Amino acid sequence: MYAAYGYFGCERRVESDDSQKGSYLGPKFSNVEIKNYLNKNGYLYHELGDGIYRKIAEELADEKVIGLFQGRMEFGPRALGNRSIIADARSETMQVKLNQKIKYRESFRPFAPSVLREDVEEYFELYDDSPYMLLTAAVGRNRRNAFELKENLKKYDGNMLEIVKKKRSDIPAVTHVDYSARVQTVSKEKNPYFYEVINEFKKITGCSVVVNTSFNVRGEPIVCTPQEAYECFMRTDMDVLVLEDILLKKRNSQNGMKMKTGRNVMNWIKE
Repeated sequence: MYAAYGYFGCERRVESDDSQKGSYLGPKFSNVEIKNYLNKNGYLYHELGDGIYRKIAEELADEKVIGLFQGRMEFGPRALGNRSIIADARSETMQVKLNQKIKYRESFRPFAPSVLREDVEEYFELYDDSPYMLLTAAVGRNRRNAFELKENLKKYDGNMLEIVKKKRSDIPAVTHVDYSARVQTVSKEKNPYFYEVINEFKKITGCSVVVNTSFNVRGEPIVCTPQEAYECFMRTDMDVLVLEDILLKKRNSQNGMKMKTGRNVMNWIKE
């Protein structure tokens, strides 16, 4: 590119809007392809059409952890709502749950918030777009709870897990110990599907922020295909899998038992 522009006189065109198209540049899979995979393997599912947004929001409000697979896969360093694990940002237990039972990583590690673009200033000290989840901002002061990191370090003798469990704001699942958060703003233009999910969640709960982390476990790449999404879903304690407008619940999966072990098998049987 340097040679083309600098030596050979190629015209450089810069679009006034986002030429990266929200970073949704990877492959996508149609409902037909998804259903062919599910039917071939005998997996039970529900096809919900436009009702999928409301259903996802209801499951989020019920503190379910959801694997969301829709549209073109993200390109770049962050999950941006197309290959994401999403959850209720208001939950006091969600951060530890996601780390221990879904991501299999250290419990103190923070999760990022996705927020409707028009509401970002209501939750964070951020006054611009952040569609790529690359900007860090503080949680708004009106949403914080009194929390002194140094005092808690002394009180709990440096035990980060106990410190992380303390509620630091009214969106605790995405509030780090220093009140910081790595924010993704979601607009209807760049990602209408994810926007509608969060908007429906707002209608139910009054909150327009959800947890958004990459759809994978530690040591594995982000999922790309419906098969990878299903296998990751079944190997973790995720509650719901959404593939476009198709929804699966773990207790309804015919092959769920053989992919679970130990205590989880007994819980699956009880359900």
